[in-house]
Amino acid sequence: MTLFVNGLSHLDASLWSPERGLIGVSWHIDAALHGTLGEDGMLFDFGAVKPWIKAVIDDGPDHTLLIPTAAAGVTVSDCREGLMVRTTTPYPMEIRAPRQAYTLLPWARIDRERLAAHLSEYLTRHAPPRVDGVEITLRDEAIEAAGAYTYSHGLKHHDGNCQRIAHGHRSRLHIWCDGRRRPDLERHWSERLDDRYLLHADDREPDDAPNSGSNGKPNGEPIGEPETTVIRYTSRQGHFRLRLPAERCEILPTPTTVEHIARWLAEQVARHHAPGQRVRVQAFEGIDKGALAEAGP
Repeated sequence: MTLFVNGLSHLDASLWSPERGLIGVSWHIDAALHGTLGEDGMLFDFGAVKPWIKAVIDDGPDHTLLIPTAAAGVTVSDCREGLMVRTTTPYPMEIRAPRQAYTLLPWARIDRERLAAHLSEYLTRHAPPRVDGVEITLRDEAIEAAGAYTYSHGLKHHDGNCQRIAHGHRSRLHIWCDGRRRPDLERHWSERLDDRYLLHADDREPDDAPNSGSNGKPNGEPIGEPETTVIRYTSRQGHFRLRLPAERCEILPTPTTVEHIARWLAEQVARHHAPGQRVRVQAFEGIDKGALAEAGP
C-alpha cells in the first residue's frame, strides 16, 4: 500500500554549482510512503505525515547552503565562525559561518534528484512502524521563462534560519505599468538578478576595513584580480562572512526581505523604465509567497 502527499511543503536553499556558482533554489516536496495497513485500516495518519517529514527537511537542508564537497576547487575547513568554505570554479567565493548554516554532501555536484534520493534514504531509515519505505520527490515550480530568477541573501534580523548568510530562492516576478503587464521588464529584471546575491548596503564591509592587504587593495585582493564584495554581520546564530565577486552582487539600500525587494524593484522600474506611470510589482520569495509594492504617481 502507498500513501502519497503531493505539495507537502517547500524547500528553499542556496547551493554551489560548479557551472553557475552560488544559486538559489525552491522546490516543491512530494512524498510517498510504502508499507502495510494496520488493524485501523491506515498505513500512517495523514495528520502526522506532514509535520514528521517537514521537521526533517526544516532541520536539515532547508535554508542552508548546499555544498558538494567533491566538486573541483571546493575546500572545507574549520574557522573561528564554525566552518569556512572556499571555491575556485566558476569563480572564487569564501564563506565563514556556523556549521548549521551548511549542508555538506560528498558529491561532485548537487541536483534535486540526488538530494531527493538522499532524503528518501534518511526518512526510510527512521520510518515509523508499518512504513517500509519513503520516497521524496523534489520538483521545480513551473514558471514562464520571462519572469523566473534565482537569488541568495541573508537576513540578520530574522529570528529563524533566514538569518543564515547564504540561503536562497527561485522566484517569479510580475510587473505592471499603468495596469498593463510588462513581460519585457520582467525579463530584463529577471536576467539582471538571476544567480545574484542581494545584500543590504549596511552589511557590506567597507573598503578601508582592517583586513586590507599590504598591496593596498581592499580585503587583500592581489593586484589585477577582479573586485570583490565582502558581506559581514552577526546575528543570533553567530558570526557570518561572505566574499563574492562584486559583479555577482546587487546592493540594496534596505534589508533584502521580499517586502523591500518588491518596493525597490517598483521604484527602479518607475524611475528608469516607466516615468509618469503607476508601477506595480509582485515579487515572490520562493513558491506561493511574496509581496506587492507600487511606485509612481
